[in-house]
Amino acid sequence: MTERELVLLKALSEANAPSGFEDETVRAARDAIGNVCDVKEDHLRNLYLYRRRNTGDKPVLMLDAHSDEVGFMVHSIRPSGTLRVVPLGGWNRATLPGARVLVRNRGGRWIPGVIAAKPPHFMSAAEKERQGTPEIRDLTIDIGARSAEEAEKSFGVRIGEPVVPDAPFQYDAEHGLFFGKAFDCRIGCAALLEVMRRIADEELAIDVVGALSVQEEVGERGCKVTTNRIRPDAALVFEGCPADDTFGEPYAMQTKLKHGSMIRFMDTSVICNPRFVRYALDLANEKGIPAQAAVREGGGNDAAIIQSQLLGAPAIVLGVPVRYIHTPACIAAEADYDATVELALALIRAMNESVIQSF
Repeated sequence: MTERELVLLKALSEANAPSGFEDETVRAARDAIGNVCDVKEDHLRNLYLYRRRNTGDKPVLMLDAHSDEVGFMVHSIRPSGTLRVVPLGGWNRATLPGARVLVRNRGGRWIPGVIAAKPPHFMSAAEKERQGTPEIRDLTIDIGARSAEEAEKSFGVRIGEPVVPDAPFQYDAEHGLFFGKAFDCRIGCAALLEVMRRIADEELAIDVVGALSVQEEVGERGCKVTTNRIRPDAALVFEGCPADDTFGEPYAMQTKLKHGSMIRFMDTSVICNPRFVRYALDLANEKGIPAQAAVREGGGNDAAIIQSQLLGAPAIVLGVPVRYIHTPACIAAEADYDATVELALALIRAMNESVIQSF
């Protein structure tokens, strides 16, 4: 991983951009790639990246990654000055009490807060016994205000503003590990942007268009628009996918850190084109690129939209394994990012009209 890529991943991870509020991700991506591709943006904040050597008369391969992250929106301010929120995406709720967050205020500044957790010193024996996974509506974000008036006037909080985890990006160079938030799917965004950079001047048998789509965490909404605009013949979907190597039975682990890009056959939203999946796995094996196959019993992704829009373009998912997605902090591995970039490049270089038709 180059220093340029590391700087970009840090910027993307630290972008505060939950579903519907993707502006900071878009800005970081534009800053990184604007001189390499022709860049366009729509009113939803979907970002389109057009390779300048596209000819317009070749099959179109769409590269997709989603730019949003799970977060919250301020629902209301309680009389105490604490905030009630609603979720933007599916949180692992058990991980939330005690987490640090950032709340955007009226002036656009991100102010610190904490998801309140009642100290055990104040709990009765019955309360300690029934501690469990909280409901989102019962969570309280404390920004330090003492009243609703102070929260509004002094802190500048208002309803409808976004909230994200406060988790600075860290890189452990010795072990090749990344720590931070929003690797689902900012590490996928970083991989897509790097691929677009590396193929910018290559002679290809296909046209390639990248898209950073919005609002994936609330129902793949942005991808419905990008698919209709790009009209792909096939698609690669980059993801930060849930790693399963720290729980469960060893025989069933399919998405492990430092084992390469995860190519999924299915999840609850999609059965990825099986011929395309096998083609990618065979190519990875031929090129010596680490890859791992997965059959997921949960989750969803933009491939479901791409395969069900227009004429149903075949799509596969190239996932970078991420431990603890949909929590306030995650872990990912440099080796898996590298493998995902290399596999995407190999697929793009091998792709032509006859290969796509074979799917």
